[in-house]
Amino acid sequence: MDTGKLQESITLPEGVTATVNNADITITGSEGSVTRAFLHPRIKIILNDGIVIFDASKSSKNEKKIIKTFAAHLKNLFKGVTEGHTYKLKICSGHFPMNVSVKGLKLVVKNFIGEAVPRTLLFKEGATVKVEGDIIIVTGINKEIVAQAAASVEQLTRRVGFDRRIFQDGIYIVEKDGKSLS
Repeated sequence: MDTGKLQESITLPEGVTATVNNADITITGSEGSVTRAFLHPRIKIILNDGIVIFDASKSSKNEKKIIKTFAAHLKNLFKGVTEGHTYKLKICSGHFPMNVSVKGLKLVVKNFIGEAVPRTLLFKEGATVKVEGDIIIVTGINKEIVAQAAASVEQLTRRVGFDRRIFQDGIYIVEKDGKSLS
């Protein structure tokens, strides 16, 4: 066990500002503002001249892992407030023509595998959903909210007990934040 001091410094990108209030960090950029709590009893957050420092005075493997995780989350926040996060899903309907529409924060899937009752999903505030042909685009500045919205859409049309290779009807994630899954 290493009991030395451990610090991780992350420089703020151009056009991004940050404020620290106890364990909450608010990151502001051209796309908007996101607040996230980085709670850990042995890790302090210091903001100094455009540099965010995660500091653990007595470090161990556990604190090192958590600091690296905090740094990754902070970089996701930077990307979100400068570029935004985008997930794309593909609507696959081989047997029954599926109708997908968005009304505000509500997604409605009609005629999924011939069902009479439409399947609906309510999104959290912060995720913007658009349907363009057979592609659903989920965008936002908070990666956790965008990713959860995309996963919830995929789970909405999940069929338990059916082989996905044969029964391919459903909605599937095809692109995660610019990275193609195919």
